[in-house]
Amino acid sequence: MDDVTDTVFRQIIADLASPDLYFSEFVNVDGLQSPGREKLIRKLRFTAKEKPIFAQLWGLKPDNFYKTTKDVIAMGFDGVDLNMGCPIKTVIKNGACAALINNRELASEIIDATRQAAGDFPVSVKTRVGLTTPDMSWIGFLLSKKLDLLSIHGRTAQQLSKVPADWNLIGKAREMRDTLCPGALIVGNGDVMTRVQGIKLASKYKLDGIMIGRGVFHDPFVFAKNSPWEQWSKKQKIELFQKHIELFAKTWKQGEYKFDSLKKFCKLYLSGFEGASELREQFMATHSPKDAFSLLAKQL
Repeated sequence: MDDVTDTVFRQIIADLASPDLYFSEFVNVDGLQSPGREKLIRKLRFTAKEKPIFAQLWGLKPDNFYKTTKDVIAMGFDGVDLNMGCPIKTVIKNGACAALINNRELASEIIDATRQAAGDFPVSVKTRVGLTTPDMSWIGFLLSKKLDLLSIHGRTAQQLSKVPADWNLIGKAREMRDTLCPGALIVGNGDVMTRVQGIKLASKYKLDGIMIGRGVFHDPFVFAKNSPWEQWSKKQKIELFQKHIELFAKTWKQGEYKFDSLKKFCKLYLSGFEGASELREQFMATHSPKDAFSLLAKQL
């Protein structure tokens, strides 16, 4: 998730309950291979504790996917993930991500360029079941590209998150995989809020894995077998938020990320205890890591 699941947040999660695989924020290959590279390279920063990790890429120019794949291999990533599912209107309007569902010629060129650069390096695609309506021919097309992993969100791009994810369609994709590309791993995504729920869905639809996104913003221990989050005290939650703020300040000393990006985490850490709503309002009025840390310290 852009400007949210940066290396700082991934390190926080790694210390609590690490997933089996991490993905970077998605980064534009066309920007990386331009004079604007320095402003974007921060999105590909990671530490040893965030492993294994795939670099998540998006863009329009196959040659830049080739070059960036070479870059991320050299950086020490464990795979490359091509985002062909982001439903943001401005992105689709520019012809990228989910728009590629209806531009298979370009999608094919992007995948081919990436695979050519990758060699034996794992290549995956993250996508949705269609652009405006479900279209399983898109899934068939992707499976024909012999991917190592295919992550499928059970909604169309047009649906955003407004309707429940259709896991039956994800199950159909797995059935198609069994015939078209048995070697590809199929990962399901959409509305998974707990590890137990994810395991049940994986078992029901015979999937190889489950991707959790928004669920981590309800429970940072979502990848744990037994999450203690509901039992955590106000003090524990605030101290964890302070740890996050300190690591943010230490990591982004040059202002690579704006302080306001931390405010996206208010609901995660400052919930479930008396006075949480008022504290969130106060936090939203802070303007620096130092101010935010001090505000929280007064609550301990």
